[in-house]
Amino acid sequence: MNPLAPDEKIALVMVYTNNMLIRGDIVIQENLRVSIWLRTQGVLNHVHLYKPQVILFGGTPPKSLSYSEIYIPTSHIIAFHLAPPEQDPLDYDASESNRIMQPLDMVVGSFLLKGKVRMATQMDLATHLDVSHSGWMSVYDGDLSNPYLPQFSVQVPMLLVNPGQVNFGLV
Repeated sequence: MNPLAPDEKIALVMVYTNNMLIRGDIVIQENLRVSIWLRTQGVLNHVHLYKPQVILFGGTPPKSLSYSEIYIPTSHIIAFHLAPPEQDPLDYDASESNRIMQPLDMVVGSFLLKGKVRMATQMDLATHLDVSHSGWMSVYDGDLSNPYLPQFSVQVPMLLVNPGQVNFGLV
């Protein structure tokens, strides 16, 4: 890794794809919030992680891999968050009226995610998904698990999911 520039920081993140979980460091601009970084225009075609720990889900049992660096196509990422216990401020104003937190179960690759999506009170989930054209959706109070890794349980206050690659189930 190159030395950090004065305006850069390192953040430990977790990245989910259809067949992998990757936990590693990213280098990001100091003034950016890591939790919403994938929404910014500065994201490249590949997310570059340092010292990644990779769990590959392609057979039984899952396989652990280690690299010094890994490049993940941004288009393959289906969920992203800061590794606990780190957290950023949430990305909404709690005093905003006419909003609800809709509890949902989501299938994120081989992971199960229980969380809440903030949406307008006048909208049902189908309409919300149809009219929200964002490439990344915030999920709050996330609880991630994996049936292939019974010991895996991660709770995060906020994460991003790619709504085009996630299945949503109403609770």
